[in-house]
Amino acid sequence: MKHLHGSCHCGAVEFEFDSSAPVPFMRCYCSICRKTSGGGGYTINIMGMSDTLRVTKGKDTVRSYRAVKDKSVPKSEQVLCQNRYFCPTCASYLWAHSEEWPKWIYPYASAIDTELPVPKQMTSIMLENAVEWADPRNIPGRDAGNEMFDEYPSYSLEQWHKDHSDI
Repeated sequence: MKHLHGSCHCGAVEFEFDSSAPVPFMRCYCSICRKTSGGGGYTINIMGMSDTLRVTKGKDTVRSYRAVKDKSVPKSEQVLCQNRYFCPTCASYLWAHSEEWPKWIYPYASAIDTELPVPKQMTSIMLENAVEWADPRNIPGRDAGNEMFDEYPSYSLEQWHKDHSDI
Protein backbone atom coordinates (compact mmCIF):
# COMPACT_ATOMS: atom_id res chain seq x y z
CA MET A 1 0.00 0.00 0.00
CA LYS A 2 1.36 3.39 -0.97
CA HIS A 3 0.16 6.74 0.43
CA LEU A 4 0.00 9.32 -2.36
CA HIS A 5 -0.44 13.08 -2.51
CA GLY A 6 -1.82 15.07 -5.42
CA SER A 7 -2.77 18.61 -6.34
CA CYS A 8 -3.98 20.82 -9.14
CA HIS A 9 -1.68 23.12 -11.10
CA CYS A 10 -2.64 26.37 -9.35
CA GLY A 11 -2.38 24.84 -5.87
CA ALA A 12 -5.99 25.55 -4.87
CA VAL A 13 -6.74 21.84 -4.37
CA GLU A 14 -4.63 19.23 -2.61
CA PHE A 15 -5.60 15.64 -1.82
CA GLU A 16 -4.22 12.35 -0.55
CA PHE A 17 -5.21 8.69 -0.67
CA ASP A 18 -3.89 5.14 -0.38
CA SER A 19 -3.21 2.97 -3.42
CA SER A 20 -2.29 -0.65 -3.92
CA ALA A 21 -2.17 0.04 -7.68
CA PRO A 22 0.09 3.10 -8.13
CA VAL A 23 1.90 2.22 -11.38
CA PRO A 24 0.80 4.56 -14.21
CA PHE A 25 0.89 1.93 -16.96
CA MET A 26 -2.44 2.22 -18.82
CA ARG A 27 -3.15 4.91 -21.40
CA CYS A 28 -6.80 5.46 -22.30
CA TYR A 29 -7.45 6.82 -25.79
CA CYS A 30 -11.26 7.07 -25.55
CA SER A 31 -12.73 10.33 -26.79
CA ILE A 32 -13.82 11.34 -23.28
CA CYS A 33 -10.32 10.99 -21.80
CA ARG A 34 -8.72 12.58 -24.85
CA LYS A 35 -10.99 15.63 -24.80
CA THR A 36 -11.29 16.21 -21.05
CA SER A 37 -7.75 15.66 -19.86
CA GLY A 38 -5.45 14.09 -22.41
CA GLY A 39 -3.17 16.66 -24.03
CA GLY A 40 -1.18 13.82 -25.60
CA GLY A 41 -4.29 12.15 -27.04
CA TYR A 42 -4.80 9.95 -23.97
CA THR A 43 -4.92 10.03 -20.18
CA ILE A 44 -3.44 7.81 -17.50
CA ASN A 45 -5.29 6.91 -14.32
CA ILE A 46 -4.05 4.95 -11.36
CA MET A 47 -6.31 3.40 -8.72
CA GLY A 48 -6.89 4.36 -5.09
CA MET A 49 -9.16 3.37 -2.27
CA SER A 50 -12.10 5.79 -2.09
CA ASP A 51 -12.47 5.52 1.69
CA THR A 52 -8.93 6.90 2.08
CA LEU A 53 -9.45 9.96 -0.15
CA ARG A 54 -8.98 13.15 1.82
CA VAL A 55 -9.12 16.58 0.21
CA THR A 56 -6.71 18.54 2.40
CA LYS A 57 -7.09 21.89 0.64
CA GLY A 58 -9.87 23.39 -1.48
CA LYS A 59 -12.55 20.76 -0.81
CA ASP A 60 -15.38 23.27 -1.34
CA THR A 61 -13.96 24.39 -4.69
CA VAL A 62 -13.70 20.96 -6.38
CA ARG A 63 -16.21 20.47 -9.22
CA SER A 64 -17.20 17.42 -11.23
CA TYR A 65 -18.22 16.58 -14.77
CA ARG A 66 -20.04 13.52 -16.12
CA ALA A 67 -19.65 12.88 -19.82
CA VAL A 68 -22.15 11.04 -21.99
CA LYS A 69 -20.70 7.62 -22.92
CA ASP A 70 -22.14 7.58 -26.45
CA LYS A 71 -23.55 10.81 -27.90
CA SER A 72 -24.71 9.03 -31.04
CA VAL A 73 -27.67 7.38 -29.25
CA PRO A 74 -30.94 9.27 -28.64
CA LYS A 75 -30.85 11.52 -25.55
CA SER A 76 -33.44 9.34 -23.79
CA GLU A 77 -31.02 6.37 -24.04
CA GLN A 78 -27.78 8.17 -23.19
CA VAL A 79 -25.76 6.93 -20.23
CA LEU A 80 -23.40 9.08 -18.17
CA CYS A 81 -19.98 7.80 -17.20
CA GLN A 82 -18.14 8.34 -13.93
CA ASN A 83 -17.72 11.67 -12.19
CA ARG A 84 -14.47 13.40 -13.13
CA TYR A 85 -13.35 15.82 -10.43
CA PHE A 86 -11.35 18.93 -11.29
CA CYS A 87 -10.20 22.32 -10.04
CA PRO A 88 -12.44 25.06 -11.45
CA THR A 89 -9.65 27.64 -11.28
CA CYS A 90 -6.95 25.95 -13.37
CA ALA A 91 -9.08 23.11 -14.87
CA SER A 92 -6.68 20.36 -13.71
CA TYR A 93 -8.39 16.97 -13.61
CA LEU A 94 -7.74 15.31 -10.26
CA TRP A 95 -9.58 11.98 -9.97
CA ALA A 96 -12.56 10.05 -11.29
CA HIS A 97 -15.10 8.02 -9.32
CA SER A 98 -17.78 5.65 -10.57
CA GLU A 99 -20.92 4.58 -8.74
CA GLU A 100 -20.37 1.17 -10.39
CA TRP A 101 -17.15 0.72 -8.37
CA PRO A 102 -17.70 2.71 -5.16
CA LYS A 103 -14.66 1.18 -3.45
CA TRP A 104 -12.22 2.85 -5.87
CA ILE A 105 -11.16 6.26 -7.11
CA TYR A 106 -9.13 6.72 -10.29
CA PRO A 107 -6.70 9.61 -9.81
CA TYR A 108 -5.12 11.12 -12.89
CA ALA A 109 -1.41 10.28 -12.81
CA SER A 110 -0.70 13.83 -14.00
CA ALA A 111 -2.14 15.21 -10.72
CA ILE A 112 0.02 13.07 -8.42
CA ASP A 113 2.91 14.84 -6.70
CA THR A 114 4.36 11.75 -5.00
CA GLU A 115 6.96 9.97 -7.13
CA LEU A 116 5.22 7.09 -8.93
CA PRO A 117 6.86 3.82 -9.99
CA VAL A 118 8.09 3.69 -13.58
CA PRO A 119 6.16 1.03 -15.52
CA LYS A 120 8.20 -1.63 -17.29
CA GLN A 121 5.62 -1.68 -20.06
CA MET A 122 2.65 0.41 -21.14
CA THR A 123 -0.85 -0.72 -22.04
CA SER A 124 -2.92 1.30 -24.49
CA ILE A 125 -6.70 0.86 -24.34
CA MET A 126 -9.70 2.10 -26.30
CA LEU A 127 -7.56 2.43 -29.42
CA GLU A 128 -10.67 2.12 -31.60
CA ASN A 129 -11.28 5.75 -30.54
CA ALA A 130 -7.71 7.02 -30.89
CA VAL A 131 -7.10 9.91 -33.25
CA GLU A 132 -4.60 9.05 -35.98
CA TRP A 133 -1.88 11.45 -34.81
CA ALA A 134 -1.88 9.95 -31.28
CA ASP A 135 -2.45 6.27 -32.08
CA PRO A 136 0.71 4.43 -30.97
CA ARG A 137 0.18 1.87 -33.73
CA ASN A 138 0.97 4.66 -36.24
CA ILE A 139 4.26 5.70 -34.65
CA PRO A 140 7.09 3.30 -35.51
CA GLY A 141 8.87 1.97 -32.43
CA ARG A 142 6.96 4.18 -30.01
CA ASP A 143 5.35 1.33 -28.09
CA ALA A 144 7.23 -1.75 -29.21
CA GLY A 145 6.45 -4.68 -26.91
CA ASN A 146 3.58 -2.97 -25.15
CA GLU A 147 0.02 -4.27 -24.98
CA MET A 148 -2.63 -2.62 -27.16
CA PHE A 149 -6.40 -3.09 -27.08
CA ASP A 150 -9.23 -1.70 -29.22
CA GLU A 151 -11.43 -1.66 -26.11
CA TYR A 152 -10.74 -2.73 -22.51
CA PRO A 153 -8.35 -5.57 -21.66
CA SER A 154 -9.73 -8.61 -19.83
CA TYR A 155 -7.86 -7.61 -16.65
CA SER A 156 -8.44 -4.72 -14.22
CA LEU A 157 -5.91 -2.18 -12.92
CA GLU A 158 -5.84 -4.15 -9.68
CA GLN A 159 -5.23 -7.48 -11.44
CA TRP A 160 -2.39 -5.99 -13.51
CA HIS A 161 -0.68 -4.89 -10.30
CA LYS A 162 -1.12 -8.35 -8.76
CA ASP A 163 0.36 -9.96 -11.88
CA HIS A 164 3.29 -7.51 -11.83
CA SER A 165 3.97 -7.63 -8.08
CA ASP A 166 7.71 -7.22 -8.70
CA ILE A 167 7.08 -3.54 -9.44
